[in-house]
Amino acid sequence: MKVRRWTRTSKLFTGGTGVVALLLASVPLAFSPDIVQKTTTLLILVLLAAMWNALAGYGGLLSVGQQAFIGLGAYGTVFFAGFGMPPYIAMVVALVVAGSLSIPISLFALRLRAAQFAIGMWVIAEVASIAVRLDQDLGAGTGISLSQLYQYDPNYRQAYTFWLALAFTVVFLAALFFLLRSPLGASLQAIRDDEDAARSLGVRVAARKRLLFVLAGFGCAAAGVLIVANTLFIEPGSVFSVQWSAYMIFMVLVGGLGTFEGPILGAILLFAIQTTFTQGGPWYLVGLGATAALFASTASRNSAKSVSHESRVREPGSAARKCPTATSASTTL
Repeated sequence: MKVRRWTRTSKLFTGGTGVVALLLASVPLAFSPDIVQKTTTLLILVLLAAMWNALAGYGGLLSVGQQAFIGLGAYGTVFFAGFGMPPYIAMVVALVVAGSLSIPISLFALRLRAAQFAIGMWVIAEVASIAVRLDQDLGAGTGISLSQLYQYDPNYRQAYTFWLALAFTVVFLAALFFLLRSPLGASLQAIRDDEDAARSLGVRVAARKRLLFVLAGFGCAAAGVLIVANTLFIEPGSVFSVQWSAYMIFMVLVGGLGTFEGPILGAILLFAIQTTFTQGGPWYLVGLGATAALFASTASRNSAKSVSHESRVREPGSAARKCPTATSASTTL
């Protein structure tokens, strides 16, 4: 049996994505700074959704602490810029440093399973937040601004930030896309479906999970860098808030867990809700809750129908009798 990793649909999707990226690059040249800033926010949401989906959708790692890397990336930018480093260079350095911290963190975090992992990551985020609050040079708990960016004209500053956001988003989405379409992607999906079975077939589960964890760490650190560049001010209570994890979970579950394009659609939907209800006070939360409930009930009904259909058309063991090569084929992972 021949496995085709590039179909006509996938090629069209990839080409269409490239065209969209080129069109987005012209946004600062054609629209006002306010629209550019909002589009930058959308790109940040897309990046966050894709990274959480990489963890949960392909690695089975349900984290509520990715805000740790968001905060470290944001405060790392302020830290390095405070030493006289050009602000946009400081952003790249902060991304590398904050993302690299995911490697030693993974040595501890990936020893935890299921709910323990989720809670462990939340604790790590809180520890990072407390550490920042104790540092007077970083504004302690009152917050701090990236004042070095004020040297740029506002229009140019917003354009540079947008292009950096677009570059980061394209790079991380491309890295995830080609990772999943490589032979390594099959083992990642096997881990997601059944970790113990994948391990029994010789898949290096720990190494694969660490790869996704580090990728998500770098991606969330990039989002943190972009957040401080886009807003120019951060404080621990917001940038280390668990609300970021809530946003990521919402976008992925609404768009489609374990799909490539689903989190992108979820990010667009969340952005639309934020834009529509942001001035509506409690109505913003009502909009989020109603959307989440709608999609959750729809997914639940579809799952129930699928299970009911499978139970009617299949008998126990029938798949094994009809497909005697299934077991041998699975060993190719």
